[in-house]
Amino acid sequence: MNKKANTRLKVEAAEAVPQSLAEVTEAIAEIGRCQRERDVIQAQMNEALSFWRAKYEEKAKPYAGRIVELTKGVATWCEAHRGELTKEGKTKTARLATGEVSWRMRPPSVVMRGAEAIIETLRKLKLDRFLRVKIELDKEAVLAEPEAVSGIKGLAISQREDFVVKPFSTELEEVR
Repeated sequence: MNKKANTRLKVEAAEAVPQSLAEVTEAIAEIGRCQRERDVIQAQMNEALSFWRAKYEEKAKPYAGRIVELTKGVATWCEAHRGELTKEGKTKTARLATGEVSWRMRPPSVVMRGAEAIIETLRKLKLDRFLRVKIELDKEAVLAEPEAVSGIKGLAISQREDFVVKPFSTELEEVR
């Protein structure tokens, strides 16, 4: 049973379809005008957001500094009184009248500096169990030789076509 590939393009229906080359040309020009207007609005929005963000960040700056200062002081005091706050290490959190303080141990992490030298040292010491070889599909090789993998179940090469409208626009030069 030979199934014919479906080659039809599926495009959403448009509200208004141009009926001539002149109408298509005008529609593309209109797309360009709309894109430029949208870009102007977006630039205005970004400028306003940047202005207001800077204004509010400046207002918040003294509070951020004060928070850091107070947190350091609270941490110093709590560390000095850790035993009584944690009931000699039985708890990690101390509930106080206005909030709580806690000590949390982060999960261990591996920090590497000079990965090649570390890998070479592990190999010399025959500690290959700490090295990992990652095997993954070479998609570029598959695309270069699609006929070699054509019968493999679960492996397919997909390609789609996009329709792109790119109105012409002119850039204004910066003059100093």
